[in-house]
Amino acid sequence: MDCNLAVSLMHDYLDDDLSKEQQLELKTHMLSCPDCRMQFKELEQTDMLMFSLTHHTPSAPLELTERIMNSLPKQKKQQLWLTWVKRHPAITAAAIFVLVMLFSTVSFWDQDTQLVVKGSDLDQVVIEGNTVIVPEGKSIAGNLTVENGKTQIYGDVQGNLTVIDGSLYQASTAHISGQVKSIDQAMDWIWYKITNMFSDVAYR
Repeated sequence: MDCNLAVSLMHDYLDDDLSKEQQLELKTHMLSCPDCRMQFKELEQTDMLMFSLTHHTPSAPLELTERIMNSLPKQKKQQLWLTWVKRHPAITAAAIFVLVMLFSTVSFWDQDTQLVVKGSDLDQVVIEGNTVIVPEGKSIAGNLTVENGKTQIYGDVQGNLTVIDGSLYQASTAHISGQVKSIDQAMDWIWYKITNMFSDVAYR
């Protein structure tokens, strides 16, 4: 018999509603469990007090009432964080979503090694293996993004250049009119993805 079952049977025992077999099981358990034995003693004292109050005393003193109420088992207080979650379901759902997205993005960061080249003028780009080259004399009109590869700039990039998890080489003949970003940390990459996602949504 476990303690939860024993506690539930104690009330029936005091009301004389248990069979002899159940009484024997309960007594056997209490002999081996000091916590249940103590709880039964407290319940028994409370039961006796309640009986004496209802049968002998017309009105109980305030001090005695407080003692009885304090001796009763106290209801467990709900944990603060669970109460907060119940009061703010939308914020909780959003926080869980962000955490899932972050963990998913980090896992993709670790697994993704395929070369990705993005831009609006890619016919001016030469790709050799995992190396992306803008040759001397060639000009890219717009932004250029290279993921998981080497980037070598000899010509012009008339926009921003972003290199993600790769290396960048700029020759003396290179000219980049926009910003140059090199992203090689997971958190920088996550922030880049999030800002790009919002930008894509805004322009759709």
